[in-house]
Amino acid sequence: MPPRLAPLRVAIRIPRTTVASSKLPPAAFYSTSTASDSNQPLITVTQLPAPGSGHIRILELNRPKARNALSKALLSQLRAEVDAIHAQYDPETGDELPQKQVFGGAAGKDVKGPTRALILASAVETSFCAGADLKERRGFTQKETDEFLHNLRSTFTSLQNLPIPTISAISSIALGGGLELALSTHFRVLSSNAQVGLPETRLGIIPGAGGTHRLPALIGLSRARDLILTGRRVSAPEAYFLGIADRLVDITHEDAEKAGEGDKDKGVLLAARKAALSESVRLAGEICEGGPIAIRAALQAVSWAREEVENKMYERVVATEDRNEALKAFQEKRKPVFKGQ
Repeated sequence: MPPRLAPLRVAIRIPRTTVASSKLPPAAFYSTSTASDSNQPLITVTQLPAPGSGHIRILELNRPKARNALSKALLSQLRAEVDAIHAQYDPETGDELPQKQVFGGAAGKDVKGPTRALILASAVETSFCAGADLKERRGFTQKETDEFLHNLRSTFTSLQNLPIPTISAISSIALGGGLELALSTHFRVLSSNAQVGLPETRLGIIPGAGGTHRLPALIGLSRARDLILTGRRVSAPEAYFLGIADRLVDITHEDAEKAGEGDKDKGVLLAARKAALSESVRLAGEICEGGPIAIRAALQAVSWAREEVENKMYERVVATEDRNEALKAFQEKRKPVFKGQ
Protein backbone atom coordinates (compact mmCIF):
# COMPACT_ATOMS: atom_id res chain seq x y z
CA MET A 1 0.00 0.00 0.00
CA PRO A 2 1.19 3.56 -0.68
CA PRO A 3 2.18 5.55 2.42
CA ARG A 4 -0.78 7.20 4.12
CA LEU A 5 -0.83 10.97 4.34
CA ALA A 6 -3.17 13.29 6.18
CA PRO A 7 -5.90 13.99 3.59
CA LEU A 8 -6.55 17.50 2.37
CA ARG A 9 -10.26 18.25 2.61
CA VAL A 10 -10.25 20.46 -0.45
CA ALA A 11 -10.70 19.71 -4.10
CA ILE A 12 -7.36 20.42 -5.69
CA ARG A 13 -8.36 21.94 -9.01
CA ILE A 14 -5.53 23.01 -11.29
CA PRO A 15 -6.61 26.49 -12.48
CA ARG A 16 -6.05 27.62 -16.06
CA THR A 17 -3.94 30.59 -15.03
CA THR A 18 -1.22 31.07 -12.48
CA VAL A 19 -1.99 32.96 -9.31
CA ALA A 20 0.50 35.44 -7.89
CA SER A 21 1.79 35.05 -4.34
CA SER A 22 1.74 38.74 -3.51
CA LYS A 23 1.99 38.47 0.28
CA LEU A 24 3.81 35.17 0.68
CA PRO A 25 7.41 35.97 1.73
CA PRO A 26 9.66 34.22 -0.79
CA ALA A 27 12.87 32.55 0.30
CA ALA A 28 16.10 33.51 -1.42
CA PHE A 29 15.66 30.69 -3.91
CA TYR A 30 11.90 31.03 -4.42
CA SER A 31 10.58 33.27 -7.19
CA THR A 32 6.98 34.18 -7.95
CA SER A 33 5.26 34.54 -11.30
CA THR A 34 1.93 35.38 -12.89
CA ALA A 35 0.29 34.30 -16.13
CA SER A 36 1.08 37.69 -17.63
CA ASP A 37 4.86 37.27 -17.34
CA SER A 38 5.26 37.16 -21.12
CA ASN A 39 8.46 39.24 -21.01
CA GLN A 40 10.15 37.04 -18.43
CA PRO A 41 12.92 34.58 -19.39
CA LEU A 42 11.78 31.05 -20.19
CA ILE A 43 14.17 29.75 -17.53
CA THR A 44 15.12 31.63 -14.39
CA VAL A 45 18.49 30.74 -12.86
CA THR A 46 19.41 30.95 -9.18
CA GLN A 47 22.69 29.93 -7.58
CA LEU A 48 23.09 29.02 -3.91
CA PRO A 49 26.40 28.33 -2.18
CA ALA A 50 27.09 24.63 -1.76
CA PRO A 51 28.73 23.26 1.39
CA GLY A 52 32.49 23.60 1.10
CA SER A 53 32.83 25.09 -2.36
CA GLY A 54 30.94 25.65 -5.57
CA HIS A 55 27.22 26.22 -5.84
CA ILE A 56 23.82 24.60 -6.27
CA ARG A 57 22.16 25.79 -9.45
CA ILE A 58 18.36 26.05 -9.70
CA LEU A 59 16.65 26.22 -13.09
CA GLU A 60 12.97 27.19 -12.95
CA LEU A 61 10.89 26.65 -16.09
CA ASN A 62 8.81 29.76 -16.71
CA ARG A 63 6.04 29.49 -19.32
CA PRO A 64 2.97 30.21 -17.18
CA LYS A 65 0.36 30.40 -19.95
CA ALA A 66 1.54 27.12 -21.47
CA ARG A 67 2.08 25.35 -18.14
CA ASN A 68 5.75 24.98 -19.02
CA ALA A 69 5.04 22.96 -22.16
CA LEU A 70 8.26 22.17 -23.99
CA SER A 71 8.53 24.52 -26.96
CA LYS A 72 11.52 24.80 -29.29
CA ALA A 73 12.63 27.96 -27.51
CA LEU A 74 12.33 26.49 -24.00
CA LEU A 75 14.14 23.32 -25.06
CA SER A 76 16.93 25.37 -26.61
CA GLN A 77 17.45 27.34 -23.39
CA LEU A 78 17.38 24.18 -21.30
CA ARG A 79 20.03 22.59 -23.52
CA ALA A 80 22.21 25.70 -23.23
CA GLU A 81 22.03 25.53 -19.42
CA VAL A 82 22.90 21.83 -19.39
CA ASP A 83 25.79 22.39 -21.81
CA ALA A 84 27.12 25.19 -19.59
CA ILE A 85 27.41 22.75 -16.69
CA HIS A 86 29.02 20.06 -18.83
CA ALA A 87 31.62 22.65 -19.86
CA GLN A 88 32.78 22.88 -16.25
CA TYR A 89 33.96 19.25 -16.24
CA ASP A 90 36.33 17.15 -18.31
CA PRO A 91 34.18 15.02 -20.67
CA GLU A 92 36.47 12.00 -20.31
CA THR A 93 37.29 11.91 -16.60
CA GLY A 94 34.52 14.03 -15.09
CA ASP A 95 37.13 16.08 -13.23
CA GLU A 96 36.65 19.80 -12.66
CA LEU A 97 38.24 22.06 -15.24
CA PRO A 98 40.14 25.17 -14.11
CA GLN A 99 37.77 28.13 -13.92
CA LYS A 100 39.94 30.22 -16.25
CA GLN A 101 39.72 27.45 -18.82
CA VAL A 102 35.92 27.38 -18.56
CA PHE A 103 35.24 31.12 -18.43
CA GLY A 104 38.38 32.47 -20.09
CA GLY A 105 41.12 34.79 -18.87
CA ALA A 106 40.48 36.72 -15.69
CA ALA A 107 36.76 35.91 -15.74
CA GLY A 108 37.43 32.77 -13.73
CA LYS A 109 38.58 34.84 -10.76
CA ASP A 110 34.99 35.82 -9.96
CA VAL A 111 33.63 32.27 -10.13
CA LYS A 112 33.62 30.52 -6.76
CA GLY A 113 33.83 26.91 -7.82
CA PRO A 114 31.71 24.90 -10.25
CA THR A 115 28.14 23.68 -10.09
CA ARG A 116 27.94 20.90 -7.48
CA ALA A 117 24.26 20.02 -7.94
CA LEU A 118 21.41 20.98 -10.26
CA ILE A 119 17.73 21.40 -9.38
CA LEU A 120 15.01 21.57 -12.03
CA ALA A 121 11.89 23.29 -10.75
CA SER A 122 8.97 25.38 -11.93
CA ALA A 123 8.31 29.09 -11.61
CA VAL A 124 4.66 28.22 -12.25
CA GLU A 125 2.34 26.94 -9.52
CA THR A 126 0.08 24.96 -11.86
CA SER A 127 2.63 22.71 -13.56
CA PHE A 128 6.15 21.35 -13.41
CA CYS A 129 5.97 20.59 -17.12
CA ALA A 130 2.90 19.66 -19.17
CA GLY A 131 4.91 17.83 -21.82
CA ALA A 132 5.37 18.81 -25.45
CA ASP A 133 3.84 22.03 -26.73
CA LEU A 134 1.13 20.42 -28.87
CA LYS A 135 -0.07 23.77 -30.21
CA GLU A 136 3.38 24.50 -31.59
CA ARG A 137 3.88 20.97 -32.88
CA ARG A 138 0.64 21.06 -34.87
CA GLY A 139 2.33 23.51 -37.22
CA PHE A 140 5.50 21.45 -37.66
CA THR A 141 6.46 19.79 -40.93
CA GLN A 142 7.66 16.20 -40.70
CA LYS A 143 11.24 17.43 -40.89
CA GLU A 144 10.67 19.91 -38.07
CA THR A 145 9.04 17.18 -35.98
CA ASP A 146 12.02 14.88 -36.50
CA GLU A 147 14.45 17.67 -35.60
CA PHE A 148 12.50 18.56 -32.46
CA LEU A 149 12.41 14.94 -31.27
CA HIS A 150 16.13 14.58 -31.91
CA ASN A 151 16.87 17.73 -29.90
CA LEU A 152 14.47 16.66 -27.13
CA ARG A 153 16.04 13.23 -26.76
CA SER A 154 19.61 14.49 -26.92
CA THR A 155 18.88 17.20 -24.34
CA PHE A 156 17.37 14.70 -21.90
CA THR A 157 20.30 12.33 -22.46
CA SER A 158 22.76 15.16 -21.88
CA LEU A 159 20.92 16.05 -18.66
CA GLN A 160 21.02 12.41 -17.55
CA ASN A 161 24.76 12.27 -18.21
CA LEU A 162 25.69 15.30 -16.11
CA PRO A 163 28.50 14.32 -13.71
CA ILE A 164 26.76 16.00 -10.75
CA PRO A 165 23.59 15.13 -8.78
CA THR A 166 20.39 16.37 -10.44
CA ILE A 167 16.99 16.78 -8.77
CA SER A 168 13.49 17.54 -10.07
CA ALA A 169 11.18 19.48 -7.73
CA ILE A 170 7.59 18.60 -8.69
CA SER A 171 4.70 20.32 -6.92
CA SER A 172 1.79 19.95 -9.35
CA ILE A 173 1.64 18.01 -12.64
CA ALA A 174 4.38 16.37 -14.68
CA LEU A 175 2.85 14.63 -17.67
CA GLY A 176 4.26 13.06 -20.82
CA GLY A 177 7.47 14.84 -21.72
CA GLY A 178 7.32 16.57 -18.34
CA LEU A 179 7.68 13.27 -16.51
CA GLU A 180 10.29 12.13 -19.04
CA LEU A 181 12.25 15.28 -18.20
CA ALA A 182 12.05 14.43 -14.50
CA LEU A 183 13.09 10.83 -15.20
CA SER A 184 16.28 12.22 -16.74
CA THR A 185 17.38 13.52 -13.34
CA HIS A 186 18.83 11.41 -10.54
CA PHE A 187 16.18 12.31 -7.95
CA ARG A 188 12.56 13.46 -7.88
CA VAL A 189 11.02 15.36 -4.96
CA LEU A 190 7.20 15.45 -5.03
CA SER A 191 4.75 17.38 -2.89
CA SER A 192 1.79 15.33 -1.70
CA ASN A 193 -0.66 16.96 -4.14
CA ALA A 194 1.47 16.33 -7.25
CA GLN A 195 0.46 14.05 -10.12
CA VAL A 196 2.63 12.39 -12.75
CA GLY A 197 1.91 10.22 -15.77
CA LEU A 198 2.69 9.17 -19.32
CA PRO A 199 -0.61 9.66 -21.20
CA GLU A 200 0.83 9.28 -24.72
CA THR A 201 -1.10 6.11 -25.59
CA ARG A 202 -4.29 8.13 -25.10
CA LEU A 203 -3.02 10.40 -27.88
CA GLY A 204 -2.26 7.53 -30.23
CA ILE A 205 1.52 7.60 -29.69
CA ILE A 206 4.01 6.29 -27.13
CA PRO A 207 6.45 8.07 -24.81
CA GLY A 208 9.19 9.16 -27.18
CA ALA A 209 11.74 10.97 -25.02
CA GLY A 210 13.01 8.14 -22.86
CA GLY A 211 9.89 7.12 -20.95
CA THR A 212 9.79 3.57 -22.29
CA HIS A 213 13.32 2.78 -21.12
CA ARG A 214 13.96 5.11 -18.17
CA LEU A 215 10.72 4.27 -16.34
CA PRO A 216 11.18 0.44 -16.50
CA ALA A 217 14.78 0.84 -15.35
CA LEU A 218 13.51 2.84 -12.37
CA ILE A 219 10.42 0.91 -11.22
CA GLY A 220 10.50 -2.41 -13.09
CA LEU A 221 8.88 -3.71 -16.26
CA SER A 222 5.48 -4.70 -14.87
CA ARG A 223 4.78 -1.42 -13.10
CA ALA A 224 6.07 0.58 -16.06
CA ARG A 225 3.77 -1.34 -18.43
CA ASP A 226 0.85 -0.48 -16.18
CA LEU A 227 1.52 3.25 -16.29
CA ILE A 228 2.45 3.41 -19.98
CA LEU A 229 -0.37 1.25 -21.34
CA THR A 230 -3.13 2.77 -19.20
CA GLY A 231 -1.80 6.32 -19.51
CA ARG A 232 -3.23 7.03 -16.08
CA ARG A 233 -2.18 9.80 -13.73
CA VAL A 234 -0.42 8.70 -10.58
CA SER A 235 -0.77 10.55 -7.27
CA ALA A 236 2.33 11.56 -5.33
CA PRO A 237 1.87 8.91 -2.59
CA GLU A 238 1.57 6.16 -5.22
CA ALA A 239 4.56 7.60 -7.11
CA TYR A 240 6.57 7.35 -3.89
CA PHE A 241 5.37 3.78 -3.35
CA LEU A 242 6.30 2.82 -6.92
CA GLY A 243 9.75 4.39 -6.66
CA ILE A 244 9.22 7.31 -9.03
CA ALA A 245 9.52 9.80 -6.17
CA ASP A 246 12.57 9.77 -3.91
CA ARG A 247 11.18 12.28 -1.41
CA LEU A 248 7.54 13.00 -0.55
CA VAL A 249 6.67 16.33 1.08
CA ASP A 250 3.34 16.49 2.90
CA ILE A 251 1.28 19.65 2.43
CA THR A 252 -0.91 20.17 5.49
CA HIS A 253 -4.14 22.11 5.94
CA GLU A 254 -2.23 24.69 7.93
CA ASP A 255 0.33 25.13 5.14
CA ALA A 256 -2.40 25.61 2.54
CA GLU A 257 -4.45 28.06 4.61
CA LYS A 258 -1.42 30.16 5.52
CA ALA A 259 -0.10 30.34 1.97
CA GLY A 260 -3.48 30.99 0.37
CA GLU A 261 -4.72 33.45 3.00
CA GLY A 262 -7.95 31.52 3.38
CA ASP A 263 -8.14 30.22 -0.20
CA LYS A 264 -7.17 26.56 0.30
CA ASP A 265 -7.00 25.62 -3.38
CA LYS A 266 -4.68 28.53 -4.10
CA GLY A 267 -2.78 27.83 -0.90
CA VAL A 268 -2.13 24.20 -1.79
CA LEU A 269 -0.39 25.17 -5.02
CA LEU A 270 1.66 27.95 -3.45
CA ALA A 271 2.68 25.93 -0.40
CA ALA A 272 3.44 22.84 -2.49
CA ARG A 273 5.75 24.64 -4.87
CA LYS A 274 7.71 26.24 -2.07
CA ALA A 275 7.90 23.00 -0.06
CA ALA A 276 9.08 20.85 -2.98
CA LEU A 277 11.80 23.34 -3.85
CA SER A 278 12.87 23.73 -0.22
CA GLU A 279 13.21 19.96 0.20
CA SER A 280 15.13 19.72 -3.08
CA VAL A 281 17.58 22.38 -1.88
CA ARG A 282 17.93 20.56 1.44
CA LEU A 283 18.62 17.26 -0.37
CA ALA A 284 21.15 18.89 -2.69
CA GLY A 285 22.93 20.47 0.26
CA GLU A 286 23.03 17.17 2.13
CA ILE A 287 24.56 15.41 -0.88
CA CYS A 288 27.08 18.21 -1.42
CA GLU A 289 28.41 17.75 2.10
CA GLY A 290 30.25 14.73 0.71
CA GLY A 291 33.51 14.97 -1.17
CA PRO A 292 32.89 16.37 -4.68
CA ILE A 293 35.18 13.86 -6.38
CA ALA A 294 33.63 10.99 -4.43
CA ILE A 295 30.10 12.12 -5.31
CA ARG A 296 30.90 12.25 -9.02
CA ALA A 297 32.70 8.91 -8.92
CA ALA A 298 29.82 7.27 -7.03
CA LEU A 299 27.32 8.58 -9.59
CA GLN A 300 29.35 7.09 -12.41
CA ALA A 301 29.82 3.77 -10.62
CA VAL A 302 26.11 3.44 -9.79
CA SER A 303 25.14 4.35 -13.35
CA TRP A 304 27.20 1.48 -14.74
CA ALA A 305 26.52 -0.79 -11.74
CA ARG A 306 29.43 -3.10 -12.48
CA GLU A 307 32.14 -4.31 -10.14
CA GLU A 308 35.00 -3.24 -12.40
CA VAL A 309 33.62 0.29 -12.59
CA GLU A 310 33.29 0.47 -8.81
CA ASN A 311 36.90 -0.68 -8.44
CA LYS A 312 38.08 1.91 -10.95
CA MET A 313 36.14 4.71 -9.27
CA TYR A 314 37.43 3.69 -5.84
CA GLU A 315 41.01 3.85 -7.09
CA ARG A 316 40.23 7.35 -8.31
CA VAL A 317 39.03 8.67 -4.94
CA VAL A 318 41.30 6.83 -2.52
CA ALA A 319 44.33 8.98 -3.37
CA THR A 320 42.58 12.37 -3.18
CA GLU A 321 43.23 15.16 -0.69
CA ASP A 322 39.52 15.04 0.21
CA ARG A 323 39.92 11.46 1.40
CA ASN A 324 42.91 12.42 3.57
CA GLU A 325 40.94 15.37 4.94
CA ALA A 326 38.04 13.05 5.85
CA LEU A 327 40.36 10.74 7.78
CA LYS A 328 41.95 13.69 9.56
CA ALA A 329 38.56 15.21 10.41
CA PHE A 330 37.34 11.88 11.81
CA GLN A 331 40.39 11.69 14.06
CA GLU A 332 39.88 15.28 15.20
CA LYS A 333 36.11 14.76 15.70
CA ARG A 334 35.01 17.53 13.34
CA LYS A 335 33.26 17.84 10.00
CA PRO A 336 35.59 17.53 7.00
CA VAL A 337 36.19 20.52 4.75
CA PHE A 338 36.21 19.17 1.21
CA LYS A 339 37.88 21.11 -1.60
CA GLY A 340 37.27 18.81 -4.54
CA GLN A 341 40.95 17.87 -4.79
